[in-house]
Amino acid sequence: MPKNSSISRRSLLGGALAGGTVAAAGIGSASPAEALVATSATPGRRPGQKSMVNVAFDAHGTVRVGVVGLGNRGSGMVQGWAAVPGAVVTAVCDVRADRVKRTADQLVAKGKPRPAEATGSTDAFTRLVTRDDVDLVYIATPWEFHYEQGKAALLAGKHVMVELPVATGLEELWDLVDTSERTRRHLMLAENCSYGRNELAMLKMAHEGLFGDVTNGHGGYLHDLRSLLFSDTYYTDSWRRLWHTRSTASFYAMHGLAPVAAAMDINRGDRMTKLRATATEPKGLADYRERFVDRSHPSWKETYINGDLVTCLIDTARGRVIRAEHDVSSPRPYSRINTLAGTRGIFEDYAGGASGGAGRVYLEPAHGGHTWRDFAPYRAEFDHWLWKKIGDDAANNGGHGGMDYVLQWRTVQLMRAGEVPDIDVYDSAAWCAPIPLSVASLAAGGSPVAFPDFTRGTWAKPRTGLDSRASEMPPVA
Repeated sequence: MPKNSSISRRSLLGGALAGGTVAAAGIGSASPAEALVATSATPGRRPGQKSMVNVAFDAHGTVRVGVVGLGNRGSGMVQGWAAVPGAVVTAVCDVRADRVKRTADQLVAKGKPRPAEATGSTDAFTRLVTRDDVDLVYIATPWEFHYEQGKAALLAGKHVMVELPVATGLEELWDLVDTSERTRRHLMLAENCSYGRNELAMLKMAHEGLFGDVTNGHGGYLHDLRSLLFSDTYYTDSWRRLWHTRSTASFYAMHGLAPVAAAMDINRGDRMTKLRATATEPKGLADYRERFVDRSHPSWKETYINGDLVTCLIDTARGRVIRAEHDVSSPRPYSRINTLAGTRGIFEDYAGGASGGAGRVYLEPAHGGHTWRDFAPYRAEFDHWLWKKIGDDAANNGGHGGMDYVLQWRTVQLMRAGEVPDIDVYDSAAWCAPIPLSVASLAAGGSPVAFPDFTRGTWAKPRTGLDSRASEMPPVA
């Protein structure tokens, strides 16, 4: 990890003090053994607190959605929520009144009811989450607000979907798990990539044994964001670039980690047990600034400490290894990597397959000669029922190739039908835990740190998740 004497203890821990157990692992004086043990403590449940595993939603005739945060992400997702059958956006919130009015006007222009508007202060979200006409709170604010707003929504008796990450500190992740268990309300990471078409086909192939015994996977978020990070308008108040000045964490590997974890049945027969991290020097943003950013820009007062490429190696209880990577500071084409391998074969996404981007596979006994085959026929054969059912609607109503809308449609369907969520608070916490754990490992010289068991033991029991069976959206009255 690059040395910088001005980095505070709080900054090291994912931008939010993650509690004494992680702090012990995050300081360089911790021995490897201490680092491994320090993050492993499992807090006990309070009296009356129970697991949320396999807990179904109460059935909702209509799902009333409140949206907090109307920047680039939130404003786009509003349109998807409003398009799902049986869902209505009843309230919108942002500290900037012009965004709130614009979003409400857009919904009215599309023939939708005008939502209630909450704005004017940093605590305006509290007025939204306490409304009686909101069932699901969707949060799309900057990362530093996710934990506070997500917890407030749970305490107000609402189900919650939070954009990545749900929290950045280990203590915060545990608190969201505990609050979900106490309030009996679900909190879900808005992990749209888990509903990607290739990712879901890969999941089905893994569960049907095409890769044999799955041994390893590779996922992450490799996205050249340099021009957007230095834009004065894209990330409000430069919030995302500023994270690179105050934390060494692997911020956002969940987009690739989550699909691999699902294919390995993490929290559903296997679990992640320890993590060790490495990082390259933080050179990319400074180099970009030197070449393209005027000296009058406020970024010239900043020092970047987040490594360009942060790599986490994660072990599982069943002896598998996941490599999760994060890099938004380097020149490169976009990739979530999305690779899964086992004793009978391998799938690699973003590899320029014969169909121009559908990935490539090598599966025994069908393939030989050490020659990759195109993934497209396999995706057609193992296409998930959600994409077969609403693929056309997804393309017309959602971003990121339609997987945003698939996530939204499926969430509304589950809430209206009174079924168990595909992604629960334990998945959400586990997928986000590499943020504070990578900081702890880097601070301990790359030593392994223990991965918490947020399920408190129920991970060993197989259960369904994203590998759901086909079902119908309840009819709209």
